[in-house]
Amino acid sequence: MAFSTSHVRRIRKPRKRPALTNLFFIGLTASILFFLLIFFLYGIPNPIHPTTRPGLITKTHKPLHRRPVIRPANRSVSVDLTTKGLYDGIEFKDVDGGPWTQGWRVEYKGIEWDHEKLKVFVVPHSHNDPGWKLTVEEYYDRQSRHILDTVVDTLSKDERRKFIWEEMSYLERWWRDAPDAKKEALIELLQNGQLEIVGGGWVMNDEANSHYFAIIEQMMEGNMWLKETIGVIPKNSWAIDPFGYSSTMAYLLKRMGFENMLIQRTHYELKKELALHKNLEYIWRQSWDTYETTDIFVHMMPFYSYDIPHTCGPEPAVCCQFDFARMNGFMYERCPWGQHPEETTQENVKERAIKLLDQYKKKSTLYRTNTLLVPLGDDFRYISIEEAEAQFRNYQMLFDYINSTPELNTEAKFGTLEDYFRTMREEAEKINYSRPGEFGSVQVPGFPSLAGDFFTYADRRQDYWSGYYVSRPFFKSVDRVLEHTLRATEMTMVFLLGFCQRAQCEKLPAGFTHKLTAARRNLALFQHHDGVTGTAKDHVVQDYGMRMHTSLQDLQIFMSKAIEVLLGIHHDKNDQNPSLFAPAQIRSRYDAQPVHQSISANQGTVQSVVVFNSLEQTRNEIVMFIVERPDVTVLDSNWTCVKSQISPELQHNKMKMFTGRHRVFFKASVPAMGLQTYYIANGFVGCEKAKPARLKVSSTGKNSCFAPYSCSKLEDDSVQIRNRYQSLTFDSKTGLLQKVTETKSGSLNVIDMELAMYTSPESGAYLFKPGGDATPITETGSEVVVSEGFLVQEVFSILKTRWAKSPVSHSTRVYICEGSVQEFLIENEYHVELIGHEFNDKELVVRYKMDFDNKRIFYSDLNGFQTSRRETYDKIPLQGNYYPMPSLAFMQESKGTRFSVHTRQSLGAASPKNGWFEIMLDRRLSRDDGRGLGQGVLDNHPMNVVFHLTFESNISSVVDSVSHAGPLSPSLFSHRVGAHLNHPLHAFIAKKPQEISVQPPPRSFSPLTTSLPCDLHVVSLKVPRPLKYTQQNVEEPRTVLILQRRHWDSSYCRKGKSDCSRIDDENLNLLNMFQGLNVLNAKATSLNLLHDDTEMLGYSEQAADVSQGRLVLSPMELHAYKFDLRPVNPS
Repeated sequence: MAFSTSHVRRIRKPRKRPALTNLFFIGLTASILFFLLIFFLYGIPNPIHPTTRPGLITKTHKPLHRRPVIRPANRSVSVDLTTKGLYDGIEFKDVDGGPWTQGWRVEYKGIEWDHEKLKVFVVPHSHNDPGWKLTVEEYYDRQSRHILDTVVDTLSKDERRKFIWEEMSYLERWWRDAPDAKKEALIELLQNGQLEIVGGGWVMNDEANSHYFAIIEQMMEGNMWLKETIGVIPKNSWAIDPFGYSSTMAYLLKRMGFENMLIQRTHYELKKELALHKNLEYIWRQSWDTYETTDIFVHMMPFYSYDIPHTCGPEPAVCCQFDFARMNGFMYERCPWGQHPEETTQENVKERAIKLLDQYKKKSTLYRTNTLLVPLGDDFRYISIEEAEAQFRNYQMLFDYINSTPELNTEAKFGTLEDYFRTMREEAEKINYSRPGEFGSVQVPGFPSLAGDFFTYADRRQDYWSGYYVSRPFFKSVDRVLEHTLRATEMTMVFLLGFCQRAQCEKLPAGFTHKLTAARRNLALFQHHDGVTGTAKDHVVQDYGMRMHTSLQDLQIFMSKAIEVLLGIHHDKNDQNPSLFAPAQIRSRYDAQPVHQSISANQGTVQSVVVFNSLEQTRNEIVMFIVERPDVTVLDSNWTCVKSQISPELQHNKMKMFTGRHRVFFKASVPAMGLQTYYIANGFVGCEKAKPARLKVSSTGKNSCFAPYSCSKLEDDSVQIRNRYQSLTFDSKTGLLQKVTETKSGSLNVIDMELAMYTSPESGAYLFKPGGDATPITETGSEVVVSEGFLVQEVFSILKTRWAKSPVSHSTRVYICEGSVQEFLIENEYHVELIGHEFNDKELVVRYKMDFDNKRIFYSDLNGFQTSRRETYDKIPLQGNYYPMPSLAFMQESKGTRFSVHTRQSLGAASPKNGWFEIMLDRRLSRDDGRGLGQGVLDNHPMNVVFHLTFESNISSVVDSVSHAGPLSPSLFSHRVGAHLNHPLHAFIAKKPQEISVQPPPRSFSPLTTSLPCDLHVVSLKVPRPLKYTQQNVEEPRTVLILQRRHWDSSYCRKGKSDCSRIDDENLNLLNMFQGLNVLNAKATSLNLLHDDTEMLGYSEQAADVSQGRLVLSPMELHAYKFDLRPVNPS
């Protein structure tokens, strides 16, 4: 770790090279003489472009300057290992390895350490889950506060003792309670290297379900608190408990200034394969990175768990004997292998030390260097002084014996992660551990390079952890709503403060600061690997849910007040004033679906609605509001008529599908990152009223038609809805989609939608273990309503199943909206209710059975940031072929047609048969799956799952997904569909209607000079510390912008530019980005905002021109910038 924003860099020592030394010096001398001759004859030559690979890292670990390049869509990176290659080669036979069940009988000769002694770093740690079986507050009160007290007290007694800590959610809580003396003692331990903060995020986040926006937020929240409060900047990551690992996390950590990572939970067969070839330490490289700028060093732990029995060596029965907290008198269980730890004495120290060292040496043979890492801890360990002393006392005696016995060729001591990585790197620079033909990396020589991700995790036998991709999907959905609401709120805060600069208008943001911080931290907390995963106890899930619900309400109230200021309605709003607006959707409880607020639309009145667009391009799309009466008209901000459509509101109730309320649809145009006002009126003369949709219903008895709609009975076996670009055909007996026809070309795509259930008595919160194939649940006789309008056409169906109350209904919609991405997509919405014991041990899936020859290969996203190729293997079971789908999955057939499914919440996906896409929607499980939770998952809630489906035709080269082992990129159009789905328009409704006779002034807000290029995405625009906004020095930048340049597959580009103004072929100028605001003091920074030296992050000279406003981003890259905003004409 570091105590300032700059790190001291070591100059790499030269590595020893064999033979030909004299020949080398002869060549060198000749080269120098030749250079001097050329210089004398011709002078200084003009510079030329380098022919070597740009971007290589110098000995100070900083990259050489390079020009940014546009990378070909399907160019593969050069690495030694890929996770696909490893999976291809492993047989997955689960052979019993003896004492190390999942490995082999490890042996050594004893001469391995004759020339380089074994250096052992034993790293004490305590894994503190911020919520699992107890809530974060319960854990803090009962355990974590005592653990931190114990660490400070016991380390202070002996400077040889070391410890690491990861979760800032607990450290921040402890810091508030701790007396000054304890705080000072902790700072001293950090300064002298006895204590290291590793990771330093608010939590140790999940890597399958979490979106990269939320990962950045939780890391930023923890890292910034740590730097501002204690003065520490972490540089080593410690992730021992996430259930699988994403390459996105490696990228983000690299761009945050981290140098090393440690991971644990990867497939046990993969660990074995890597260990056999001494590849458990490697350089993780991104799949698109041909210039090694994303390289980060990784240490993978080799054994089953991170507890003490599985960390000292390959034989847990032996290692457990050295977990001294399992001795009699402590609360932990005794060793299950029957041999228990005993106090170390002068009489037994030799025998005990030799036994422990034997494990160390066996473990060391699995790695290349003679520097060994041995974690010493478990969940919520070191809770008392007595426990900590037992560990430190006994181990120190063992170390003393080992270190005082020269013939053992070993030095053992307590260490931190930094101690280990520093010593290991020093050894690797001194001794060449590279293998012949190995690409490796110039950053840390001697280790292989690897690309890919580590999903799906299996810890034993055929127990694959793919169930948590879907567990508690209701709260996975709430998580995303909180994310996009927080992001939008942060933007409004920036504009409030940027345009303000006066004390009066700072009251609102200043008064909201503590709630904003709480919202950031509640979102961060839920990214914990037992939060967003859905793997906590019921009351803990409730605690997470209530925290998110509270923050959602706070953010929406703030935004409803902020829009008054930004629209010029009020200039001196404060946090105590009531708002004139209310959010269009509200939630009554933490576990309730959002409900649309209805507009009364009484005769002679008009009600204003305000729409906020948080995306960086102007949006033209169909929006929807609920009205009590159908005879309404819509006007824009200039009091101009807007054509609209009225359709009945439908619900999941086969006895009463029509609620009696109405949906009014109209086309809205909202400026980039701006606001637009519309008016919904009743009795406005001169404008056409909303045009009613035509309805077709399967049964006119239970759900009779009502004014102003005309209804007819569904008679044919099939029914169609369409827009200008596509026609959708449905089975009228079920309402399920069967095929999609492209209107222009006539090309037909069979989609054959199916809903099915797995019966899974062995599944649990973590594991998906189906008891056979899924069975279709749909029967003929579903309740179907077809709605045909000039803006929206829809098929709604409550499926008939064998259950009295159907567990699912669904809607499929197409939009008629010229110049919008909406016209090219199909909106698929499922209402799911797996509630009641009749659904116990059931897992609901939707299948899209395509006429595609995809060879059971598909692509799913990693954290909404990049994609990964997925292949169905016969040698592993179905549950192992399920993969996380945080926001996107797509497949393509040999001719190039691509079918994509975008989702606004994390789920799990598979391609179990050729041409099939299977996505799990919900799961209800009555049993515990044996991973410590102690319960099933029975707290299901009614919820909606929304997909956007797209078909795209390849217009150039077709990539063979079988031979091409790397990931493919989404098209630009696909990126935009995902952005619209995951960043919906935020709508607000005036609380009180106005008289229709009074025309209000035009009200809109457009903060950008122009829409940004379509491949640039504003990940975040925020003021990290609003309360300090007026206190900071003028020279200190107070606003942060994080940008991503998307990488897109240009062979699918036709639809991408439907309403795109431009693509980022040219550089963006930050100084000209905002309308009415000057950008000052701009500089580049790391993604956690702590490093302004961007070279150490792997970036090139691109950051050098930021002060002049010039922003250059290579495809896939994320860049962060700090700057100040000042009004052009301050008032």
